[in-house]
Amino acid sequence: MYDIAKNAGFAGAHAVWSVSDSDLLIPLIGYVDADGSQGLERFLVDDVADGARLGAERLRTGRPGWVHAALVVDAFLRLPAGRQDALVIEATDYAPQRRSIKMAIPYRPHTTAEGFAVYRAKFLGTSGFDDPDYDAIAEAFFSGVDSHEQAAAVWNAHLLDESV
Repeated sequence: MYDIAKNAGFAGAHAVWSVSDSDLLIPLIGYVDADGSQGLERFLVDDVADGARLGAERLRTGRPGWVHAALVVDAFLRLPAGRQDALVIEATDYAPQRRSIKMAIPYRPHTTAEGFAVYRAKFLGTSGFDDPDYDAIAEAFFSGVDSHEQAAAVWNAHLLDESV
């Protein structure tokens, strides 16, 4: 039902896997072509902020054949508890009408004394949906997470049952 969210979950899981033992995520886009094939594109440049800008532009314009795409960048969220590391996912459905969802996966970096941890994902917004069913979007998102077996194993091994 919400293939856009499933793709966002897959890309988000890959990003969790990437930061589980790394200092910073190289911005990436996970995409699905019209034939159902999936791919990842990374934006490796000298400045991570430039990579995030390049990724945002690629997400905005898409590529011929892309049906869905999800950009994941490493960022900070301002939460009541303070500033929190997070992987921010902006996912786009290109046709028949443009729709998007934005989510964040707060995490604790592996460099902290407590070690790497993943907190509950958060919805940051939607666009183009008349009446979004957040339960269905969440279900599709976590179906996408689970479809990336190696990354889902890392996510589940480090998931804290708490929210930040």
